[in-house]
Amino acid sequence: MSLSVAIQMDPIAGVDIDADSTFRLAEEAQARGHSLFYYHVGDLAFDEGRVVAAGWPLEVRRKRGDHFTLGAREMRDLSETDVVLLRQDPPFDMSYITNTHLLERIHPKTLVVNDPFWVRNCPEKLLVLDFADLTPPTMIARSLAHIRDFRERHGDMILKPLYGNGGAGVFKLTGGDGNLASLHELFMGINREPLIAQKFLPAVSKGDKRVILVDGEPVGAINRVPQQGETRSNMHVGGRPEKVEMTARDREICARIGPVLKERGLVFVGIDVIGDWLTEINVTSPTGIQELQRFDGTNAAALIWEAIERRRAAPLAGG
Repeated sequence: MSLSVAIQMDPIAGVDIDADSTFRLAEEAQARGHSLFYYHVGDLAFDEGRVVAAGWPLEVRRKRGDHFTLGAREMRDLSETDVVLLRQDPPFDMSYITNTHLLERIHPKTLVVNDPFWVRNCPEKLLVLDFADLTPPTMIARSLAHIRDFRERHGDMILKPLYGNGGAGVFKLTGGDGNLASLHELFMGINREPLIAQKFLPAVSKGDKRVILVDGEPVGAINRVPQQGETRSNMHVGGRPEKVEMTARDREICARIGPVLKERGLVFVGIDVIGDWLTEINVTSPTGIQELQRFDGTNAAALIWEAIERRRAAPLAGG
């Protein structure tokens, strides 16, 4: 099965070919005989009933400094494409949300991965609220009084933007930290969005596990260990990836959330687990598949494309 694939992503010139999951997905798609078309999110448009994008035919190769070739820029009607990979990074702002509305107009005739309706309705730090017994104590609020009350109940906590990503704006506050009011003032001066507070989990010093799920099934995990003196373990801010085995608790968490992810068309998902607790369910632009392949030999990109190909074939099989 040869598919035409459009990739909505951040500029390809700046990707790290040894770490970027979108590059690995493009590489695997090309190896499977699929044709690639690449465009920036700012070049997506609704034009008199059509969802179109201005972009370029794309070829990729694993060669540093020369990892892609673009064809002539052209306008494409995305309804005539087989698959769209929704892969630009957050922030998950109104621009991101608007683009999910546009892509929803062509899905599922054009298969958008992940399903734009559920990307919009399952933000990473909100979907976990459906599984409260799997997560540490959590609060979502704008009110400083609410957040202070949460800290009084739980002591040390993590405070971060509700729609942030990559470890940006994540703070650990101790029970007696006098900076809470100033930090809250800073956040409220940037935007009107709520904050998320979670009870601090000391187990983060041993790592923050990223478990990769494909079509609701766990395929492996990596551990992300924070640098000395750092709370955040995200690889964007210097977290060190390590080989790790999945535990019985990891599999219990996946068994609970996996059917929900599959039903909602969330084909490629990365969850974060600290100790025994689920902290995030990443559905927008998850990462970690290259590290998983290096550590375990698991080709998650191939598993993702197999899941996509099954979903594309299913309507045809039905007549």
